[in-house]
Amino acid sequence: MRLLERMRKEWFMIGIVLAIAGAKLEPSIGVNGGPLMPEITVSYIAVATIFFNSGLSLNTEELTSALVHIKLHLFIQIFTLAFFPAAIWLLLQLLSITPINEWLLKGLQTVGCMPPPVSSAVILTKAVGGNEAAAIFNSAFGSFLGIVVTPLLLLLFLHSSSSVPFTSIFSQLFMTVVVPLIIGQIVRRYIKDWLERKKPPFGAVSSSVLLVIIYTTFCDTFSNPDIDLDRFSLILILFIICSIQLSFMLLTFIFSTRNNSGFTPADTVAVMFCSTHKSLTLGIPMLKIVFAGHEYLSLISVPLLIYHPVQILLGSVLVPTIKSWMVSRQKKPLQTRGPLANVNNPEGLEYLAIPPGHK
Repeated sequence: MRLLERMRKEWFMIGIVLAIAGAKLEPSIGVNGGPLMPEITVSYIAVATIFFNSGLSLNTEELTSALVHIKLHLFIQIFTLAFFPAAIWLLLQLLSITPINEWLLKGLQTVGCMPPPVSSAVILTKAVGGNEAAAIFNSAFGSFLGIVVTPLLLLLFLHSSSSVPFTSIFSQLFMTVVVPLIIGQIVRRYIKDWLERKKPPFGAVSSSVLLVIIYTTFCDTFSNPDIDLDRFSLILILFIICSIQLSFMLLTFIFSTRNNSGFTPADTVAVMFCSTHKSLTLGIPMLKIVFAGHEYLSLISVPLLIYHPVQILLGSVLVPTIKSWMVSRQKKPLQTRGPLANVNNPEGLEYLAIPPGHK
């Protein structure tokens, strides 16, 4: 199953390259008013399909089972939707004096405003052996929060309210995001057994629709002769994104492993991935709505398109290292009950570290 997931992500990355290349070769097909009619098929049907699919695939029972670890959830959500965008904003005050393309810098800010992804953070947490239930909860809960919080953050940091009416954004978000998501959850209740038995390819469906959105977005770019993107800016943005991810993973590791944090090593793994990963599946449709008709929409989208594969590649590379750290911190319960009982240790069990290599 893990191999299939990895192959799907590799094909999706190839699909992004092909979608952009196709838009470069023949942009007239996917522009507004073109044969694909993206102003209808993408802005409404494609976006609604992605969120209906998300509602259908989200396991509500798994989310509620992880609800009790409030401190962990607060840490992840505050870091993701408050600290992250604020830190990027401060960084951009310094980068604004550089020759980097200003629309790529604005795109970097949109990355900071995005909610966590529903898939990659969970998969990597599971691969390491971390708190998978917490990763599932925070990825899904962050996505729900993002429906409201992300547009507000975009309006706050990018001042896009002058070009896109606030009420228009939220009415379209409600109809194309919230309603399909709720309908998906309702439908799931009636066909839950069939879904668990057949395991439909939810990821493949969302990825395919997302590629169509990416293709039409770049068709608008390549049909506009006034837009010019230099390689120097792209290379710098790639370097900045890698630096941001590594720095924030280290920062969340330091904060979540302090003696008074109250987090287990398994919790730390979930914190590292959920706090620093950003959703492309939710992000691109939201940008399409918030910046509808904006001539630089595709340039604003580029940092998010770069961030997505980088977070997966970096996360995959770091899995063995983080897993080794997890093994070194494994604990063995002694069968004694005592005053150590708490939310994470209801039996009050004392723990003894297992030396590496000892069974």
